[in-house]
Amino acid sequence: MADAAEVPPARPLDAIDRSILRMLQTDGRASIRSVAETVHVSRANAYARINRLIDDGVIRGFSARVNHERAGQGASAYITLKIVQNSWRTVRRQLQELPGAAHIALVSGDFDVLLLVHSEDNRALRELVLTRLQSIPEVLSTRTLLVFEETDLDPTGPQDPTSRTS
Repeated sequence: MADAAEVPPARPLDAIDRSILRMLQTDGRASIRSVAETVHVSRANAYARINRLIDDGVIRGFSARVNHERAGQGASAYITLKIVQNSWRTVRRQLQELPGAAHIALVSGDFDVLLLVHSEDNRALRELVLTRLQSIPEVLSTRTLLVFEETDLDPTGPQDPTSRTS
């Protein structure tokens, strides 16, 4: 991984770039042709812009939104961790290897790390927390918040409740 000092500054995004991003966030499988038509540029221009957004690190990748319960991961939890000072990089490497780890964030406040995990069931979740997480030497304490229900938000932002889409 490159040092932050080695990463060139991001180029400013214009309205067309932002439109492309909104479209790809909504449908990562959108064709170059449909992107070009929607944002009113040529296919070559759309292709070049998407590649620039990827090269600049604005687009980090493409993925599918998964219904974890239907995919056999019926238990989800946010886990907060307090860690030894200056151990973030070491802890992050270990958390990335956990089965079901979906999101890891270094945060400020009452705890240091916020971890989202998906597991088969509560038994597997308990095993992950009590055996895997709490055995990491740099982890001082954990708190587990079970997810009862979750809702994906529309990446294009809130919709006007008076408008209708058909």
